[in-house]
Amino acid sequence: MPNIRWLIALITALHRFVYRMSGGWIGGRLPGQRFLLLTTRGRRTGLERTQPLLYVRDGDDFVVVGSNGGDDRPPAWWLNLQAWPAARVQAGRERRAVQARQARGAELDALWARLESSYSYYADYRRRTAREIPVVVLEPKAD
Repeated sequence: MPNIRWLIALITALHRFVYRMSGGWIGGRLPGQRFLLLTTRGRRTGLERTQPLLYVRDGDDFVVVGSNGGDDRPPAWWLNLQAWPAARVQAGRERRAVQARQARGAELDALWARLESSYSYYADYRRRTAREIPVVVLEPKAD
């Protein structure tokens, strides 16, 4: 399979641009999929980094997955959150400050069941890699 990382980066940048420019009206939902924009602080540069991610809601929390498409390397946004767990989310027109934490134990099992029923390819991603794919809970935080 040819290296298509450049194409994925281009599509991601376009998605992020349209989502932002439309104020969340465009790019937040595609058939069967819900996207948010996660803004983290770069672990090395300290600069803001924004990534569109699939999510599910769990009460007031947003839940995202550090699958990186089943790659053996974790996504940069997850490494950033490990260094700086405070972040911001835009889901449609809703914007909020959040605090990130990795789901564990029974909570993790329950969230994986929900995530895989919403996005079936996550099960394939989990089979593809030897690393533990993090399920990240983004909890509301006062601004």
